[in-house]
Order: sequence, then structure tokens, then C-alpha cells
Amino acid sequence: MGLAQRKPKSYTPEEYLKLERASDTRHEYIDGEIFEMAGAGRQHNRISINLIHRLVTQTRDHNCSVYGSDMRVKVLAEEKYVYPDVVAICGDENYEDEREDNLLNPMVIFEVLSKSTEAYDRGVKFEAYQSVESLREYILVTQEPFRVEQFVRQDTNVWTYFEFRKAEDVVRLDSIGCELLLSDIYYKVQQKFPQEVA
Repeated sequence: MGLAQRKPKSYTPEEYLKLERASDTRHEYIDGEIFEMAGAGRQHNRISINLIHRLVTQTRDHNCSVYGSDMRVKVLAEEKYVYPDVVAICGDENYEDEREDNLLNPMVIFEVLSKSTEAYDRGVKFEAYQSVESLREYILVTQEPFRVEQFVRQDTNVWTYFEFRKAEDVVRLDSIGCELLLSDIYYKVQQKFPQEVA
């Protein structure tokens, strides 16, 4: 998702939630500012659907839940509210309040990268996610096959990096007991080839 519009006023978390819960569009809340989330294209949506399908299929008997981009995550330590593209959790789900729309303890978060959001997803957003104690794995997926990056938490401030670039590569999500084949992640996603130079 892109950050399409910046609203100048500084908001409290309470003001943000009141506005967001009444809004037809999604916004992220970062350090008092509200950012409208741009819509996603076909490739982005296809990848997200593929991820959700594979995760739900593999975790359906293990007390796990998988949510798409409408599930908000609250970063407690930094007073941020963000929308991952896909989030998974096994075991008890903790929410900020009885509305159950601000998840506090995600275990795996996926972001599907685009040109407008890649720096944000790798930088500010990942930095915020790192303060979520329950988060075990952070996955970045490019829209063009094949490239998936996985960050696995080893300790509070230590993350191990893995990169996958072949259709037959498998991303192992040990925290939720899943395996994702890259060819499944990119099912029906067209690969673009650079034009030949004459």
C-alpha cells in the first residue's frame, strides 16, 4: 500500500481511531500524523491473496489466524497504527480494546513492496515492527517474480536475513509452522522482461 496523502494536523491516538473507524478509506498513524493508504494494483492483490490462501490452508488446524490488509496493528512502544498487507498469528490474539480491530501481538508480517512504499516498508515501518515483542518473522515480497526477503528474529535486537530468488525456493516460517513455495506466492503473477535493445 502507498502513502498517498499527508494531512497536516497532529492527532492524538484517540482522535485518529475515532476518524479511522468512521472512514471508508484506510490511514496509518505515525507519530501524530495520519497518512492515507493508496489502493493496490492487480499484481499486489494477487500476491496478497496467494499468501493468505497458502497460510490459511496450512494453519487451519493449528489455532492460527491469518488477516489481510484491513487488520490494523498497534505498535505499543511507539504509538503507531499500521496496516500490514498480510499478518499471521498462532495462539491467543491480543487486542487494544473490545473492538478487536487493533492487533497487538502479530507473529509474522508480510509487506508486498511497490515503488512508492519500498523505502517506507524497509525503513520506518520495519523499525516500528521491531519493537513488537511477539513478531518473529518479517517478510518482504517484490511484485515481480522472483524475490522474497525474510527477516527472522533471533534476539531482541538481532535479525537473521534470508533471500529467495528461484521459483522452487521455499520460505520456512518456523514460528507458525508453514512453508511457502515461491511459485505458489507468485501464482498467476506475470513476470515482466526488459525490452530487447536493437
